[in-house]
Amino acid sequence: MISIKLSSLKESRPHEYAMRFLFGGACTVLAGLIAKRFGPAVGGLFLAFPAIFPAGASLIEAHEKRRKREAGMDGTRRGREAAGLDAAGAALGAIALIGFAAVVWLSLVRYDAAWVIASATAVWLLVSVGLWMLRRLRVLRPSGIRSRGAGLRSAH
Repeated sequence: MISIKLSSLKESRPHEYAMRFLFGGACTVLAGLIAKRFGPAVGGLFLAFPAIFPAGASLIEAHEKRRKREAGMDGTRRGREAAGLDAAGAALGAIALIGFAAVVWLSLVRYDAAWVIASATAVWLLVSVGLWMLRRLRVLRPSGIRSRGAGLRSAH
């Protein structure tokens, strides 16, 4: 079940938030420089890069390893599985963003911007939920991740 645990915010240290902020900012600046040099269509591809994903994945792995270490276990495998599950979710979200981008790209020159953004958001939501449901039904399942309760249920 999807849930929000605000207590997870306390697990991150200030330097971890700073790392995410700096990495995201660096990705955005790089995309801007690419757009300036090669044009907005190419720059937009790089702006779509999930800027905080690499930092987030490494933090998830480190937090899971620390939790297991505090319980007297190694935690390396658990950390990798948690980061892997986060990556699987990011991949599904990225596929949904392709739908969003396609709607904007094909519609923006012909229709009102507010309508296009609303429609693209609806497409993103439908694709995201659809892919999540397929994953939940085990139609889509990343290889290497155990199923039926043996693996992780949530990365957080």
